[in-house]
Amino acid sequence: MGELANCPRCNALFMKQFKSICENCYKEEERDFDTVYQFIRKKENRTSTVDEVVEATGVKREVIMKFVKEGRLRTGMFPNLTYPCQKCGEPINEGKICGNCSSEINTELKREQEIEEVERANKIKERKHSTYISGVTSRKNHR
Repeated sequence: MGELANCPRCNALFMKQFKSICENCYKEEERDFDTVYQFIRKKENRTSTVDEVVEATGVKREVIMKFVKEGRLRTGMFPNLTYPCQKCGEPINEGKICGNCSSEINTELKREQEIEEVERANKIKERKHSTYISGVTSRKNHR
């Protein structure tokens, strides 16, 4: 059974089950999708950018980008339908960050791992050098 929620688009109460928006907004979103798809499936419009699609269809930019992010509009067929990288804002057509930002993050992570490995090795060396032997007494002193 679903949970009671407010629709993020219109704030109406609805039972949240499989959809994250209410039925009315869902129907409106499907009409928007049909409008966009009818426009871009025409051969002359397949290379349209998001802004050109917005201008031609009247559908909001965020809605079109949602369709792209969800994979409903495949960028293989419509290569200029892009949305901004979440880190730098460069246009991308898949994922959440661009290739450059992804590489930068991976390089940073590798650098951090190397630093941690060096610190771990230093701690092990310190432990070896600071080992104390206690409780050893000379037999001469015990007599």
